[in-house]
Amino acid sequence: MTGKFLHSACAATVLTAGLLAGSASSASADSRYGCEWPRVCFYLTQADRNANRPTAAYQDAGYNQTLGPNSRGADSVYNSRNDDIALVRVGTSSVAVCISPNQSQGFDATITITAVRIQYEPSTCPSQLMTWPS
Repeated sequence: MTGKFLHSACAATVLTAGLLAGSASSASADSRYGCEWPRVCFYLTQADRNANRPTAAYQDAGYNQTLGPNSRGADSVYNSRNDDIALVRVGTSSVAVCISPNQSQGFDATITITAVRIQYEPSTCPSQLMTWPS
């Protein structure tokens, strides 16, 4: 086994451990957690999410967007879009967490998300962990 492969395998194991269970809702144009459609909303703390108070939101699709101070390292992310996936980049790695339409994903303190990319295709996540598009 090469060192690079072993490092990638270990990183994926650690990353998976840092993901918290997400939740799903039915597809609709309604807002959830204070996140208006068609946005991908970020919550720096669980208190922000519980108060339905996104600290940042993105809605432009098709390109990589670096997260600002109100979204970088967020505690959770909610994708209010009905047909598009949201990829969030983990640190500066090539690993992305995929969030399907109308789903959320929580992150523990070991994970720092640094960028987002909203994609029209595919319309659902083929897997939870994907390669960050360059």
